[in-house]
Amino acid sequence: MEEAVGLSDQCTKEVRKNMAEQVKLSGEFELRHLRDGQVIDRRVIKNLVVNAGKAAAAGLLNGVITNFFEHIAIGTGTVAPAAGDTALGAEITTGGGARAPGTTSRVTTTVTNDTAQIVLTFNFTASFAVTESGVFDSISAGAMLCRQTFAAVNVVNGDSLQVTWKIQVS
Repeated sequence: MEEAVGLSDQCTKEVRKNMAEQVKLSGEFELRHLRDGQVIDRRVIKNLVVNAGKAAAAGLLNGVITNFFEHIAIGTGTVAPAAGDTALGAEITTGGGARAPGTTSRVTTTVTNDTAQIVLTFNFTASFAVTESGVFDSISAGAMLCRQTFAAVNVVNGDSLQVTWKIQVS
């Protein structure tokens, strides 16, 4: 009889494992480089949700954390993103490229309202070779949700860079 109970427990665990919902955060962001009101470059890039971002998202589900992710930062760092990242490599803080809160909304990717969207337009008063972007829960420091690097977008005084982050819960 003990063997039958042991086999039943093992089968139950396997069924639960196969039925468990696998929830993940993933997505992409879009860069639109504008000069004189015209789009001169557009890129869509996959993101990396970092460990600290996953932990913060879990805290948002039960109210342990109350700061939500609305701030977009850009930088000039070129080191590839890693799961353990907590900051950009070289965040821009001047010349129109400083971190700021974007416009937040939910959009539909697969299921109604399954994707968080943050949109921010940077208007430059200086020149930069922008090579990274990230999403944060605070105007300074704070928890980083996601980060990615990319080939340089060379902006000059008068240019704009519209950054749209989409983080899907699937």
